[in-house]
Amino acid sequence: MLALPAAVRAGDAATVRPELFKGLKLVYEDDFNGALNTEFWEVRQSSTWAVKDGVLHGSESPKEFQAKKLASNDPSHAGLKPVIWLRKVPENFVCSMRVRHDARAYQRGFPLLDIGHHIHTLVFSEKATTLTIKKNVESSPVEKPLFALNQWHEVVIEARKGMLLLKVDGEKHVFESSNIDTTGHAQIDFKGVDGGVFQIDSIRLWEGLQNPAGR
Repeated sequence: MLALPAAVRAGDAATVRPELFKGLKLVYEDDFNGALNTEFWEVRQSSTWAVKDGVLHGSESPKEFQAKKLASNDPSHAGLKPVIWLRKVPENFVCSMRVRHDARAYQRGFPLLDIGHHIHTLVFSEKATTLTIKKNVESSPVEKPLFALNQWHEVVIEARKGMLLLKVDGEKHVFESSNIDTTGHAQIDFKGVDGGVFQIDSIRLWEGLQNPAGR
């Protein structure tokens, strides 16, 4: 069993035992008990984000902004969904978070996470989770782990060259491909459902140190 580094604290809800790394170095942690840390977070598409009662809430952009964008040549960035970027993500990383997507149905799109901006995309639909690698070079749908709407989930992502591990509420899948590579793409994009609300209760980000033998 891997020894837990000091950054992974016993009793913490975000405790992880890394599988793709021997050790971890804490980069950023937040329980959202104060103002949004803009050193790490960047709000996109003028979507609305605010910290309320220890939770980061994201929703669509103001209607005036949407109308202007929809009437322009850039309707895809009208802010119909909450969008925010987590910056300063290491090339090899582990990220644990407690998150929730609230929406009436999947009919207006699916919540997703971009590992690197439009590089490797995790799309959470009702019946499958799909990793699209390097935009459209590869696509790997799996039945589990699933990410349901309107409930809280504990999510862990580990990524290094050739491998990406996704864990949702303890269920995991490891995606393997020579095309998985986060070099030079130091961010995670959080995108909700059109008209929905994205909530983040806590987040921890570590740099992954040393691959385990045989990985």
